[in-house]
Amino acid sequence: MYRYDETDQRLVEERVLRFRDQMHRHLVGELAEDDFRPLRLQNGLYIQRHAPMLRVAIPYGTMSATQLRMLARIAREYDRGYGHFTTRCNIQFNWVRLEEVPDILAELATVQMHAIQTSGNCIRNITTDPFAGVALDEVLDPRPYCEILRQWSTLSPEYSFLPRKFKIAVTGSPNDRAAVRFHDIGARALCRDDGEIGFEVFVGGGLGRTPMVGHRIQPFLPRCELISYFDAILRVYNRYGRRDKKYKSRIKILVKELGPDVFATEVAREWDFLRGGPASIADARFAAMERHFQDPMPELADGTTDMPACGPEAAFQRWLARNVSAHRRADRAIVTLSLKHTGNPPGDATATQMDAVAELAERYSASEIRVSHEQNLVLPQVRVTDLPALWREATAHRLATANIGLLTDVVCCPGGDFCKLANARSIPVAEAIQQRFDDPAALDALGPLALNISGCVNACGHHHVGNIGILGVDKNGEEWYQVTLGGSQDGPPAIGRIIGPAFRAGDIPTVVEKLVTVYRRQRRDGERFIDTVRRVGHGAFKEDLYGGNADARAQD
Repeated sequence: MYRYDETDQRLVEERVLRFRDQMHRHLVGELAEDDFRPLRLQNGLYIQRHAPMLRVAIPYGTMSATQLRMLARIAREYDRGYGHFTTRCNIQFNWVRLEEVPDILAELATVQMHAIQTSGNCIRNITTDPFAGVALDEVLDPRPYCEILRQWSTLSPEYSFLPRKFKIAVTGSPNDRAAVRFHDIGARALCRDDGEIGFEVFVGGGLGRTPMVGHRIQPFLPRCELISYFDAILRVYNRYGRRDKKYKSRIKILVKELGPDVFATEVAREWDFLRGGPASIADARFAAMERHFQDPMPELADGTTDMPACGPEAAFQRWLARNVSAHRRADRAIVTLSLKHTGNPPGDATATQMDAVAELAERYSASEIRVSHEQNLVLPQVRVTDLPALWREATAHRLATANIGLLTDVVCCPGGDFCKLANARSIPVAEAIQQRFDDPAALDALGPLALNISGCVNACGHHHVGNIGILGVDKNGEEWYQVTLGGSQDGPPAIGRIIGPAFRAGDIPTVVEKLVTVYRRQRRDGERFIDTVRRVGHGAFKEDLYGGNADARAQD
């Protein structure tokens, strides 16, 4: 993991002191709300439906056991005993008190954490593959590159007041677990035949009101020019991006209006002034950064790959199949701890669970934890011989639900229960679906199926890329839900299409059940849900879903 140097630590501490003064002036009436709003947003502080919400940064989804324990302490001491892990790999505390936020930020600073740029029209948290550095299939470890980008983007005067918020994702694998094509900038690592490392660069992806798949504008960017090329992209965006209308201000709109080829030409013209200049990254800097991310357990390189027996327990075998992934070292495994136990709001973890995960990480994973954008927690360095013991302990804390990648591994925003932007609640719908499909054997038989729920068009639940997507909409003051089909973050990436009129909340589990029934009927041997949808099209699903009685169960 990256460790702060003296400059990093001083920056974060000074930021806390500055915000403490801003908060004091606001509370005594010296700083009006309109003036305070951009200051609090730059420090991750929102005013939600019921209370202030603080969003804490977890850069590229990586944290230590010590940091997770601090998050547990904040949940216990300053909130209502839990936190919500988001699709941007951050954590949100939904019930903080305004006047205590500077104290929270001060405590975070003691463990090298902060809330800087988790909101505002700036470059947000840079994300990556939760298996980064340990995945069997990756070209390179993207975390050093993410950290270099984090340092470049943090509090940059040039990029602190962009036309709109800006999101970057980097992956080191050909199998995209970071959804790079759905970001303002996405980068996928490549290694040419001559051994040169570089990145394929995509621009203009995103979800929300106008979902789009990003366009490739650079087939091979030498790694030394990563920052200079990103600078060129952002300067073009800063120059031409719209600021007159909020819903037209994202870079994806600019790319669409100019056309990808014209946009790429503008970037190339700007890059001509930057490439080979001060922003170029020397090999020595890469080497220095990579040292922060070296194998934390090199002594296990030749360890045993034999896992001790755990008896005939079917539950353990199911967990191995669903929650344990191949590691680049044969004597280790990557374990995903599910935050999707039925009845648990997706992505929520109690303070007790966070403390438990911190202890599991110390005992079994070199004190390291990752947050996935599917809102689960990952232990990336588990000895194969420790899997049975880890499973037993995770089970005791309701963290071993064997559903990763299955229908009940629901990705879900907080929705109308918390967010003042939401049109409808998300959490009760997710729970109702989980309860309807709570048979482990039936889930296994269905196979991989991504279901995502958002409470509004801002798409924090990434419903557009769910194989089944559910979007909350407001119809005359009532909560209704629109269903999309065919979304996918990879292989190939796709935006789900609306299948028909919206449904009432109580009908959604039955709607999902009908979609699954069509899949079972149409499925070929070993075919995933998304593959069946692509092969047979939406018509077969729509016909079974609505039949001739669309008005009885839905409205336009």
